[in-house]
Amino acid sequence: MDYQAKKISTFREDYQKSTLEIDEVTALPIDQFNLWLQMAIDANLKEPNAMILATASAEGRPSARVVLLKGVSEKGFVFYTNYNSTKGKQLAENPYASLVFNWLELEKQVRIEGDVERLSEADSLAYFQSRPKGSQIGAWASPQSQVIGDRDLLENNYEQLAEQYAAAEQLPKPPQWGGYLLKPTLIEFWQGRSSRLHDRIQYTLQEDGTWKIVRLAP
Repeated sequence: MDYQAKKISTFREDYQKSTLEIDEVTALPIDQFNLWLQMAIDANLKEPNAMILATASAEGRPSARVVLLKGVSEKGFVFYTNYNSTKGKQLAENPYASLVFNWLELEKQVRIEGDVERLSEADSLAYFQSRPKGSQIGAWASPQSQVIGDRDLLENNYEQLAEQYAAAEQLPKPPQWGGYLLKPTLIEFWQGRSSRLHDRIQYTLQEDGTWKIVRLAP
């Protein structure tokens, strides 16, 4: 073990900011999630909607990355990406994923699992054209997840598209770009506690559409 690894092994945090009791959470996990998300927003956390999205190939090989939550409702959690990206290809092969929100400053974490489906073309188009024009151009300019020789390709593509659409307020949506909805079947809320005796409250979707709520050992 090198010096740096030894140093990392000594890092410690004792979480004491809050508690999470099973008789205090909401009946529906989306309501509880919205309460915590609003806390993260009110605390002025940077990118409070940032989440880790984990997908897996048909062979079960996992891949994870940070993306941004762009919508949440009783139906589930919405994000957007390039269908030809690694995550897009894996979701086509294996339409099931996991999300993790980690709000370290609040000592809170939310873990979500569920089935994933594409949003309609109309919904994807509406969101795409609501983005800043530079982001719209960027979605066309980048062959996401493909190997490229250097950054010049991206910048040249961007410049050409910016010139092509100079007079346009909005761009058409790339056919390879759109949204996904993760429909949760499990949502776990984690609250850091002292001595690593963390609070974990888990919601599991039942066949009748209700949610079973239990406490898990940390």
